[in-house]
Amino acid sequence: MTTDLADRYGSPARWRRPVTIAVTAALAVVGLTWLAWAAWFHGTPEVTSEVVTYEVVSDHAIDARVDVDLTEGVTASCRVRAYAEDHTTVGELAFEPVDGTNTVTIRTERRATSVEKVGCTTADQPRPR
Repeated sequence: MTTDLADRYGSPARWRRPVTIAVTAALAVVGLTWLAWAAWFHGTPEVTSEVVTYEVVSDHAIDARVDVDLTEGVTASCRVRAYAEDHTTVGELAFEPVDGTNTVTIRTERRATSVEKVGCTTADQPRPR
């Protein structure tokens, strides 16, 4: 004996499928819009920086060359750290960069062996880059 399921359980409302499709499409549009904005925002920062080279000048100073790519009209703050052979921080310098090459001297409490770029930030870009 075969029975029709719609006869047995009732059929779903006619409006249910189009509403489900419309809500799903709206959520997909919102999600993709957010994803595109996030990719663009994080892919085009106002400032980026990179330590190109460094040189130990003395037991209490190390010079570093930091290349900064800065959007025109934006004020940024950059930070670099100097480390000793035992990986402890022995010096740190915050500076306001110019677009292009920046040569800075980090004063250290003892001999440094390496320099790390912490990064640069702006008022609208709190995450260092």
